[in-house]
Amino acid sequence: MAKRCPDVIKRIVVEGHELASHGLAHQRATQMSKEALYEDIKQSKEILEDISGKRVVGYRAPSFSINDSNLWAYDILSELGFIYSSSTYPIKHDLYGVPDWPRFQYERDNGLIEIPVPTVRKNNTNVGIGGGGYFRLYPYWLSKKRINEFMKLESAPYSFYFHPWEIDPKQPYIKNATWRSKFRHYVNLSRMESKIEMLLKDFNWGSMYDVYIK
Repeated sequence: MAKRCPDVIKRIVVEGHELASHGLAHQRATQMSKEALYEDIKQSKEILEDISGKRVVGYRAPSFSINDSNLWAYDILSELGFIYSSSTYPIKHDLYGVPDWPRFQYERDNGLIEIPVPTVRKNNTNVGIGGGGYFRLYPYWLSKKRINEFMKLESAPYSFYFHPWEIDPKQPYIKNATWRSKFRHYVNLSRMESKIEMLLKDFNWGSMYDVYIK
């Protein structure tokens, strides 16, 4: 994407936003060898830095795919000069999640900072409130309520994410996808952009680096 749309990358930086890496091929880290993941992250970082002229210090693994099976991914990130990762979601989910991992920012043995996606505790279970499908599927009032609850009860900052395709209701429709995939991918696409606008108005925001690291 960065290679095809370099002007978008430059605009992100010019407008004062933080530029971070999500990898090159958007393949789950759990499905890659050490060598393949190293090259994927290295190339992504180099491309972003060459286009933007800025150092890239943050990374998120596709589908939050760092877990107990590939802790060596943190050593790769450290070796490549990253300062922080936000690659874990401490919830139970059929595609990702490490519910018994820390809920809040912490430092790995190699000095890398991991910033888990935010959750709230409900009935002794971590519930996702960090964005993405949860935010798109839930009514806005419920998401806002849980964000306020998180900020009232916890001393940690709150972070939020969404995908560019989630604000594109005219994207191609894949007819032969499973019903679950269709539900997760297409429900409420037409409402997402307005919900993002409300979120921006209702809360004060900063970059990941400025809020968690600086």
